[in-house]
Amino acid sequence: MNSKKRGTEELPPSRFDKIQREVWREDRIDLEEESSPSTQFFWENSKSVLTHNKSPDIPFDSSINPYRGCEHGCIYCFARPNHSYVDLSPGLDFETKIFVKKEPAKLLAEELRKKRQALAPITIGTATDPYQPGERIYKNTRSLLEVLLEFKQPAAIITKSSLIQRDTDILTEMGKLGILKVFLSITTLDKELWSKLEPRAPAPARRIETLRKLTDAGIPTGVLFAPVIPFINDFEMENLLEQASLSGAESAGMVFVRLPLEVAPLFEEWLTRHFPLKKEKVLKVISEARGGNLYKATWGERMRGKGNYAELLQKRFSISIKRFGLTKRRELRTDVFAVPSRYLMKKKKHEEFLPGLFPE
Repeated sequence: MNSKKRGTEELPPSRFDKIQREVWREDRIDLEEESSPSTQFFWENSKSVLTHNKSPDIPFDSSINPYRGCEHGCIYCFARPNHSYVDLSPGLDFETKIFVKKEPAKLLAEELRKKRQALAPITIGTATDPYQPGERIYKNTRSLLEVLLEFKQPAAIITKSSLIQRDTDILTEMGKLGILKVFLSITTLDKELWSKLEPRAPAPARRIETLRKLTDAGIPTGVLFAPVIPFINDFEMENLLEQASLSGAESAGMVFVRLPLEVAPLFEEWLTRHFPLKKEKVLKVISEARGGNLYKATWGERMRGKGNYAELLQKRFSISIKRFGLTKRRELRTDVFAVPSRYLMKKKKHEEFLPGLFPE
C-alpha cells in the first residue's frame, strides 16, 4: 500500500461554503509524486451513539459509525458529503481529517441498559468503515463489540478491512450466540484497479483471505459487491461472487454506484485521471440509470438504478447468487438479550436517590 497515495488530492469546497477556492494545476507538482498530508484525528462528543433509520429501502433500524470520515480514500464513497456539515471538504479533508466518537461504548451501554428487550440488529459501519486505520489506535469498534456481547445485543458489521480479524475472539462468541453477521465489502479482484479506486483499503486478496478466516472461526459472513461501476468493475461480478462463495460467504448483496452531491464531480475528475477513454461511456450509462442525472435519491431506486442496464445487472446478480449458493437468509437472535447485573445495580442505586432518572 502506497503510504503517500490518497483517493483524491482535490479540495472542493463544502456546498455550504460561499467562498470558492481553486488551485491552478500549472502551480502543482505531479499528483502521483506529491506527498499527501498526514491524517489528523479529532474527538467528537455525541449525546448518542445510535443513529435511527426511517428509510424503507434500508434493511436496518439503527446503526453506529464510530468514525466520521474515512482514511481508506474510496473515491466513490457516498458519505463524503457529510464532511460539509463540519465545514470541511468532501475531497481530501474527508480522507485526512477523521473525527473519533468519544466514549462510544459508554454511550451504547447507557442506551441498552434502559431496554427491556433487544433492539433490532444494529449495523456497524453503514457510512464509514469501522475498521479503518485509526481503529488500531482508538479501538472504538472493539469497545462497542464488548458492550454488544455483554448485553447479547444482535449486530451486523460492514467492512472492507482485514483488521477485523483482530477481534475474532469477540466475534466468535457473538457468532456462537447467533447474534452476529459480518459483511465484507469487495469491489474488485483486480489489484491495479483496487490501487486506484480504494488506495488505502486492504488489497482484494486480503479481503478474500479475511472472509475465509472469519468463516473458519465460525463467524457467519456475507459479501457486498459494492459499488458496481459500469465498464469499470461490472464484468467482475460472477468471478467475484464465486470466489466469495468458495471462501465461505453464505449470502451476497449488490449496490449500484451512488454519486450524491459533491461525490459526482470528484468521481468525474477521477475518471479523467485514470480512465479518460472510458469516462463519457461510464457517465452516460450511470446517467441513463439515474433518470438523466448522475444521482437520484428516490427510495427503491438509489441502490439499484433503473432502466435496461440496471435491470440486466439485477438479473445477472440473481442468477449468480443462486448458482453460487449465496442466498441464505440468517435471522439474528433477539431472545438472548439481557441487561448485565452490574447495570441493573447501578440503575437501582441511582433511582433510590433520583427517582425517574432512568425512564423506561
